[in-house]
Amino acid sequence: MAETTGEVPNRSATERAPAARNNFGALVILVLALAPQIIELLTSCAGLIFNFSGRNPLQVLAGHGSALLLAVAGLATQSFGGGKAALSSDTLLALIYTYPMLAVALFTLLVRLRAPQDYFGGVVLMAMALFSLWASSDLQGMHGFSFGAGTAPRMFGMLLLALGAAVAIVGVVSDGPDLAIYHWRGPLFVMLAIVAFAVSIRPLGLVISGLASFLISALGTPETRWVETLIVGVCLTIGCALLFPYVLGLPMPLFPRFLVQ
Repeated sequence: MAETTGEVPNRSATERAPAARNNFGALVILVLALAPQIIELLTSCAGLIFNFSGRNPLQVLAGHGSALLLAVAGLATQSFGGGKAALSSDTLLALIYTYPMLAVALFTLLVRLRAPQDYFGGVVLMAMALFSLWASSDLQGMHGFSFGAGTAPRMFGMLLLALGAAVAIVGVVSDGPDLAIYHWRGPLFVMLAIVAFAVSIRPLGLVISGLASFLISALGTPETRWVETLIVGVCLTIGCALLFPYVLGLPMPLFPRFLVQ
């Protein structure tokens, strides 16, 4: 940095860099805004090959395309026209998630960022919060003082949205670090471990699925020592096998179905 080296940077170069970075950042946020629609479209295309049930690609394009174009009109019709029909999931996705993220992408294109790492970190938190608000939109909310299934997700979603917006604002108004290199290995294997546990817990039981998930998550760092990791995994698996079925009384299978049957 110029402050530590004593060199005066080329002012024109430093002023041009944020504009180029904002263009790429706005493009990334634009893709993030349309990510649920893109993922469903790809899933529907894969369904044609592997015979998955669900909407075909034309239905997905028609549903999301009309929702993106007519979501505001549909909301206005329901609000002011006396209509009682519930908004479709595609329309709610456009209103709750896609439109706000498109606005963030436009803002990113226009503004000059002083702390890009803080700003884009806040945007990711906002995206997660908006997606959770859409995902919980069909859950029952509060009725008087009674909590519904959607009360906690919406409350935490709003708090996360406010926190993400605050972090993003800090990235605009105050100086901070530039974007750092993001390492995908850790989050990737942690997510794979969660998915593996969710898929294998019923057919394989807690003992095998728990230990396997722990070992998969250990692949997230090259510093893993496998002897110590295996010992810790076995101890945690034994603890979970005693805690969940016996102490908490949860009906979780311990061993694979073919051994029990």
